[in-house]
Amino acid sequence: MSQNLKSIFIDGEAGTTGLGIRDRLAAVPEVVVKSIDPDKRKDPAARKDMMAEVDLVVLCLPDDAAKESVALADELGGNAPKIVDAATAHRVAPGWIYGFAELEHGHASKIANANRVANPGCYPTGAIALLRPLVDAGLLPQDHPITINAVSGYSGGGKSMIEAYEAGTAPAFELYGLGLKHKHLPELQEYARLTRRPIFVPSVGNFRQGMLVSVPLHLDLLPGKPKAADLEDALAEHYAGSTYVSVVPAAQAGGKLEPEALNDTNRLELRVFGDDNLKQAVLVAKLDNLGKGASGAAVQNIRLMLGLPEK
Repeated sequence: MSQNLKSIFIDGEAGTTGLGIRDRLAAVPEVVVKSIDPDKRKDPAARKDMMAEVDLVVLCLPDDAAKESVALADELGGNAPKIVDAATAHRVAPGWIYGFAELEHGHASKIANANRVANPGCYPTGAIALLRPLVDAGLLPQDHPITINAVSGYSGGGKSMIEAYEAGTAPAFELYGLGLKHKHLPELQEYARLTRRPIFVPSVGNFRQGMLVSVPLHLDLLPGKPKAADLEDALAEHYAGSTYVSVVPAAQAGGKLEPEALNDTNRLELRVFGDDNLKQAVLVAKLDNLGKGASGAAVQNIRLMLGLPEK
């Protein structure tokens, strides 16, 4: 075994995201994943000892447990490993870099040089990818009233939801988060650079994985009354040269989209459906909620942080 291998500990590797990250890392020859004795996975001393042995730790834990793990790492001082947190605990926390590498020019370098990276949520990945370039280009005011609709496969809902769908006891489709306080909203608003809190309406369908995130817009209410092509051009310019994010002409979709086409990839596709005569447009992001929306993005960030090739 090469002495140059980078070592990784996945704290919480038994969950959906942890298993997904482990599977993807199995295809990365430059790393070795170390596991803790199952009987000691909740033992703080054992976890701290493991952290001292590795180059990077991935946290796939509930938020409170993730914060506890970070505190354990902090106790190691200069021997602390780099950390990727796949939970929501640190996505808007000071001192953490947001792990959407395509957020803006130079952001991948920030991730590469960071010791603490917060992996994005699946829904915000799609929404921010659509909105941030338009805000930065001046096409979308930061205080514009924004509504975001999204549908995800049931694998994003945790153990109980997965069991309910696979047992056939869950509904075919349902809206949720209707209290308007979904846990992804803070990061979505922060990194899309929106000063007005958006309305976010998530939903889940009876398919395991895949995701569509859509944002409807009245073009005549935007500054300069842009055409749909102007929005598409701004997105295309922002993501030009990107390995994983692409802007796809809406005409290729034939007026409809399904959510599963990018499953098991780290790809993200963006489209602008518009009618200039009606002065309306719908922005749509397609991704795998377990890929670019979770474990795929985590492995992309791990590669950056450990100085490994992008693909």
